[in-house]
Amino acid sequence: MNDAYVLYHNPRCSKSRAALALLAERGITPRVVHYLETPPDAAALRSLLDALDLEPRALLRTGEAPYRTLGLAAPGIADDALVEAMVAHPVLIERPILVRGTRAVIGRPTERLLTLLD
Repeated sequence: MNDAYVLYHNPRCSKSRAALALLAERGITPRVVHYLETPPDAAALRSLLDALDLEPRALLRTGEAPYRTLGLAAPGIADDALVEAMVAHPVLIERPILVRGTRAVIGRPTERLLTLLD
């Protein structure tokens, strides 16, 4: 395992599985975080957003049921409320996310992960 890399992973997601395969092809075994089972807390999610250089809304999966039921499409929702929604409903967090040091990237398309590899 290479602790230099952390992959926020959903094994049911084809893009997430493709991310693991791409890393394996390059000899990288990341620390895998099954974020649906062990979701990040608000502080960890904010750190992840900083590493991604994204606002919370950009990390939301808009096709998920909680997005609709919580009314998260409304433009006036504060960033803190969006973070709390993702903490409470981790299915809302886009995936896969590869973290290396202080940088991170969403693996959609999978090739975007290459920007963090040596």
